[in-house]
Order: sequence, then structure tokens, then C-alpha cells
Amino acid sequence: MSHINLSGIFPPLPTSFDKYENLLPEKIKQNIARLSEFDLSGFLILGSNGEQVMLSDREKSEAIAAARAALPDGRLLLAGTGGQSTRETIALTRDAAAEGADAVLVLNPFYFKSLMTHEALVKHYLDVADASTVPVIVYNMPGNTGLDMTPAMVIEMASHPNIIGMKESGGNVAKMGEVLLRAKPGFQVLAGGAGFLLPALATGAVGGILALANIAPSECIRIFRAFKERDMTNAMRLQHMMIPLNAAVTARWGVPALKAAMDYLGLYGGPARKPLLPLNDEVGRQLINLITESGITKFN
Repeated sequence: MSHINLSGIFPPLPTSFDKYENLLPEKIKQNIARLSEFDLSGFLILGSNGEQVMLSDREKSEAIAAARAALPDGRLLLAGTGGQSTRETIALTRDAAAEGADAVLVLNPFYFKSLMTHEALVKHYLDVADASTVPVIVYNMPGNTGLDMTPAMVIEMASHPNIIGMKESGGNVAKMGEVLLRAKPGFQVLAGGAGFLLPALATGAVGGILALANIAPSECIRIFRAFKERDMTNAMRLQHMMIPLNAAVTARWGVPALKAAMDYLGLYGGPARKPLLPLNDEVGRQLINLITESGITKFN
């Protein structure tokens, strides 16, 4: 497999729905066009913020195709393809590659938690990597799956030539460091949250897949660049400013808050799929206050 450079900042795009929760491919394209005005390395479609688990297989293919059609030259398209079975994950991965994904982000199976042993998860990822025609990125998201994959698991997965990196959304920078120390040379780690982007970069991460980059792309890029330029004072200042808003649109209020923030700032957020509920008026006001306090401005 050809090597893909994952360095930089990637927004995990929310999936656009109308008020009846029908897929809106054109709104996905519009958001990519607006966000592509910033120096982002690419986009993730169908991640956790993309409500991947809420979509049918057909909708997943349509969303990936829409993102591919809107993607400017020189940007990467990552697609989430994790399923509860190896068979399903391989099928989703092949569909994503056929629709133009450059690499796939694979969330681990989690329903049968007690049976998701080291051996079971490693074999799952190796089988997916064997079957995939595009590079595979391991996705660790304990907040959603209830499973926190160990460094030993990821290091063994990384031995496969088609597994090129991991997205670590648990915020465990010590884990990132251990993986980078012991995994094959060139294995790439991405921060899965803007709240710990700078510590992750300092540990050796090459960038981040960040929900906050959907609404604050400039600020996320500036943290990344300040670190690269060894301007740690500015990097820390920016990192500290982004922590409260990032928490609001991730762990605190989740996808509905991220979509509401996008609507407020001039992108298309739209509704989340039920059972996810819209924000109430009080939470909406708190969210706008956090956006204002963070210095985020509306899109032109």
C-alpha cells in the first residue's frame, strides 16, 4: 500500500439531514467547500460526529460520494467504516474505497464487550487490513464504545503494512507515547480531540481529527502551526482558549451542540437523528456564550 501522510488537521464532518432526518448530500458538499477555504489536510466523513451508527449502508455510500465530489485536489478523504462484525466492516471498507475514500477509520466492535479480547480485536483489524484496498487507521473511542484498546493491541495491529495509524480519542497521551515508542517506524498517531491537541503533538502525534475544526478551523490550525514553529507560548494560549468550547461540542452536549454551533456560525448543521435531541434554549444560549468567549467568528 502507498503511504499516506496524515499530518495536519482534519474535521470529522457531521452528516447533514433535513428536518425529516433525510440525508442532504448537497449540504455536505457546501460545508466542505466552505471549510476548504482553510488549510486543512482533509476531512473525515462518517466518524462519530457523522452519526455513522445512525445511517443505512446506502446512506453511508451516498455521504462518502458527496464528500469525494466536493473535495479539492490535494486534500485527503477519510471514511469511517467500523461495524460490529468483521464481515460488515470489510464490506463497508470496500464500499468506502469504491466511493473514493483515501483511507478508512475503523472503530472497534464493542457490542459483545466481554468477548472483545486482545486476540479477537487484533485479528479483526488484521483481517480488515488484509481485505482493504486502502490504508486502515485504528480508531479508539472508549467514550462511545465502552472499550479502551491497550497499547499492546495497537502495537500488534501496527505490524500490518496496511495499518498506518490510529486516532486516539480517549485523551491518553501516555498511551500515544507508548504506541509511538514501540510501533513500527512511520506509524502515525492522531489526536481525537482538540482539548488535548497540544499535549498529543508534544508526545509525537502528527495532527488531529477534531470536532472543533468544524467550527474553529483557523484556531486548530494555528495551534498545530505554533507547535511546529516551536512557539509554545502562543500554542499554549490558543490551546487553553479552545478547551471549554471543545468540551461543549463533544463530551458535554455532543453532536446536537456541534450542529447548532455550525448553524450559528454560518455553516449547515441541521438536526441530529433521534434519539439525539436538539438543545434546549438555555443550553443554546450557553453555547453561543462559549463561542463568543472563545473568539470564534462567523463564516463569511
